[in-house]
Amino acid sequence: MSSGSAKPKILLLGDIDQCVDPTNSAHQSWNALGELGELVKPTATNRAEFLQECQSGKFEGAVAAYRTFFSVKITGLVDEEIVNALPNSLKYLAHCGAGYDQVDVHACSARNPPIRVSNVPTAVDDATADVNMFLIIGALRNFNTGMHALREGKWRGQPAPPLGHDPQGKVLGILGMGGIGRNLKKKAEAFGMKVIYHNRRELNEELAAGAQYVSFDELLSTSDVISLNLPLNADRFKKNTRHIISKAEFAKMKNGVVVVNTARGAVIDEAALVDALDSGKVFSAGLDVFEEEPKIHPGLVRNTNVILVPHMGTWTKETQTAMEEWAIENIRLALAGGKLKSPVPEQAGL
Repeated sequence: MSSGSAKPKILLLGDIDQCVDPTNSAHQSWNALGELGELVKPTATNRAEFLQECQSGKFEGAVAAYRTFFSVKITGLVDEEIVNALPNSLKYLAHCGAGYDQVDVHACSARNPPIRVSNVPTAVDDATADVNMFLIIGALRNFNTGMHALREGKWRGQPAPPLGHDPQGKVLGILGMGGIGRNLKKKAEAFGMKVIYHNRRELNEELAAGAQYVSFDELLSTSDVISLNLPLNADRFKKNTRHIISKAEFAKMKNGVVVVNTARGAVIDEAALVDALDSGKVFSAGLDVFEEEPKIHPGLVRNTNVILVPHMGTWTKETQTAMEEWAIENIRLALAGGKLKSPVPEQAGL
């Protein structure tokens, strides 16, 4: 056997879009990982075919896997079935994204040997918070109604849309004050907004940077704008955040509230949001994520008070490159030294 074939395999699930040029020293390259292992990729186009490839032994010897958000089209969710089908040699799963709700971390930890999971926790902060602020301003000012009318040749509309609102002096309630939430805080304060937040745990003074910690109910009842920046979590070992905003929560909000979501679609009950928009309880909404992407609730599509963006929070060349570099570095460090740059918090003690 040649020395090349003795190398461990590195499995690519999805596509590398930016970091593909091994001659570009400006960033880590996927192809440069060939120095550490044999790069392999499934030919499967759906979950059933991928499971067959796993069972065939095609990926035996794979030690690490790089996974993109869009690889879900090939593998489906990385659930217990997929985890158990992956080769026993696999020790590391590097997810190229901040949110990793598509990966069952508990199943990865429970496997023998366990699969250690990493993400890219802060590479997305600036770009996502930028989109967040775009949606806040656009929804407050109700720009979408006028833009829609303009494209139909009706100028502002007939009748013109109701007047929007200035961000200055408005209370922004951030639900989930992680890296994106804290980045958003700085941007919102530049527009003169007052920031309050709710987390599972109150942040220390340095991280909070002057933002006021409030209870969940107080955030709902006192915010002029509510921004969802928390992870989607249905793990039975942690608080379930699916539909954390639903009918009962909308009832507690101010009349005319603005709701913005750049987290995951399912943290909001979309049917309840449609009802709240139709009743006027919610003045407008800005959404970058949806419950059943790419399917959009028809009640959101028809309502011109809703700004819809097709999950483009990190859709920039710079951020995509930074995310890929980070995930590649996780694999490089794992293979070279057995450590991940950014293991997910659930596996901190693994």
